[in-house]
Amino acid sequence: MARVNDLENALRRVVRGSVRFDQASRLLYSTDASMYQVEPIGVVIPRHADDVRAAVQVAREQQVALLPRGGGTSLTGQTVNRALVVDFTQHMNRVLKVNAEEQWARVQPGLVQDELNHHVRPMGLLFGPDTSTSNRATLGGMLGNNSGGSHSLAYGLTVDHVIEIRALLVDGSEVVFGELTAAELQAKTRGAGLEGQVYREVAAIRETYADEIRARYPKHWRRVAGYNLNELLGVGVRPHSYAGGGNGSPRPLSMARLVVGSEGTLLTILEAKVRLVKRPPATAVNVIHYHDMQEALESSQAILETGPYAVEVTDKLILDLARDNIEQSRRMGWIQGDPAAIMIVEYTGENEAETRSKIQVLEGRRARDGFGYAAHVAYDAGEQRTIWNLRKAGLGLLLGMKGDKKPIAFVEDTCVEPRHLAQFVPRFKEIFAKHDTVGAYYGHCSVGCLHIRPVIDLKVPRGMEQVRAIADEITALVVEFGGTISSEHGDGRARSPFIERMYGPKLMEGFRRLKRAFDPDNRMNPGNIVDSPGILENLRYGVEYKTWEPVTMLDFSNEGGFAAAVEMCNGVGQCRKSLEGTMCPSYMATRDEEHSTRGRANALRAVLSGRMAPREFTGERLHEVM
Repeated sequence: MARVNDLENALRRVVRGSVRFDQASRLLYSTDASMYQVEPIGVVIPRHADDVRAAVQVAREQQVALLPRGGGTSLTGQTVNRALVVDFTQHMNRVLKVNAEEQWARVQPGLVQDELNHHVRPMGLLFGPDTSTSNRATLGGMLGNNSGGSHSLAYGLTVDHVIEIRALLVDGSEVVFGELTAAELQAKTRGAGLEGQVYREVAAIRETYADEIRARYPKHWRRVAGYNLNELLGVGVRPHSYAGGGNGSPRPLSMARLVVGSEGTLLTILEAKVRLVKRPPATAVNVIHYHDMQEALESSQAILETGPYAVEVTDKLILDLARDNIEQSRRMGWIQGDPAAIMIVEYTGENEAETRSKIQVLEGRRARDGFGYAAHVAYDAGEQRTIWNLRKAGLGLLLGMKGDKKPIAFVEDTCVEPRHLAQFVPRFKEIFAKHDTVGAYYGHCSVGCLHIRPVIDLKVPRGMEQVRAIADEITALVVEFGGTISSEHGDGRARSPFIERMYGPKLMEGFRRLKRAFDPDNRMNPGNIVDSPGILENLRYGVEYKTWEPVTMLDFSNEGGFAAAVEMCNGVGQCRKSLEGTMCPSYMATRDEEHSTRGRANALRAVLSGRMAPREFTGERLHEVM
């Protein structure tokens, strides 16, 4: 591999955007919203597609690993690596074209989800998948993770909404991936270069592993673990998917759908054509309050029978954190009493009368079956936004917990068929209790995906033991229930080591063949999905992590000291939102990571933890960031 200064000089000669190799810049990109930290080789912030082409070409010539990156909101570490990071968010963040009649948009990978929806809202349209990080998550990241969200019951996953992808293969050649007929696939296999090789190997993988794909892929469609080899056969997809299939017949082969969820390990996306859907004319929300989480889970099947648009559960731990949060506490007047859990149930209709009718059906069912001690109904759009904002704030509230014990993401994305939740979750709790920890529970009851996080201190040996044991036992539990270890957050560093236990050695061999076909030299975000390091490697915090405490004018004792206050930045990137609030006006103006609150916290933590010399605490570079 080339020396770093040779790589930097080569990039500066051909890239018009920013090329950053100083230590502070590298450390700003060494974390995401996960428990991992890996310092990249350098960072490129391209101004346009030609910059991306140039960066990929230089990386090929100098045999350097590549990591395409969006908002850096990943929860399992797939956006940190010892690689050349390509950050699309500052410049390549536009809506290129919208066809309202045919309901599609052509977008750049750095476009934020909420900004796409803001753009198409006047047309009565929206992009269906809606992550809780929608105000900073990018379309490129959603394609990389195969994201879902609260309304996946209605819209499915991102894979159901990708029509076409224009991308660069690792050798710099440009491809356009979309649906193919059998004849078109056969013609593509006769092509030259890396693209032809990819098509030939894809055809061979489909033939070799067809029986294993049908036998080993979970029957429930809410699954993103591994690569989408099921798309080679068009099976194992969401019923009544917008992309077709799922109704007893397979859908056509799409190379675009095949590479969705590949976490930057196969190619670099330049732009994508994505499907849009009609925005519901009217919505209504019923928030059911429960004395017990188990009661909430057991009622979810009855709720699903009423035809909801979304069914979301939030537990007492998150509600208590919200009460202690200045922003959220002012907006919780609709909470009645002190519930152990709430269920947000949403309906759509052509008008308010239709949504009122659906709410009445739910209330009738609730009265008949006797679940929930109270309910709050919201028809007003503003009040509904307030309720949904609390649900979306759950992740940030959890990760902002004070102290060294944090709700850690590594088993937080499991999914089973919804009818199994009431049996699955108590078993989950038993594993936590066995290893002397508790968990936070929230997520999508509608599709069987709960984001369950154990509260663990990674700075002590016991915390390491808990992670290793819990990951092992939860994987076994998921396999027992025929579920998936990853259902929308991706595999990354946290779950890639366990993929083979879910799919078996033969399909794992198929995953490796697909990876080699696209990336023969293993340079695209290596170590994710296949050939991954152990779950405890490259942790942000660990038993060796130590900080020094500067003397400050202000009192940070309530936070546990200045270093602890800095560590309360959880990496979820809430400060990168641009359409609402004023949390980080400097980032809104520049869209530069180092001008975000997260960037500043990362820079401070780098100095306090010794990754940068203590003298840098009063140095010019930290002053620039701050």
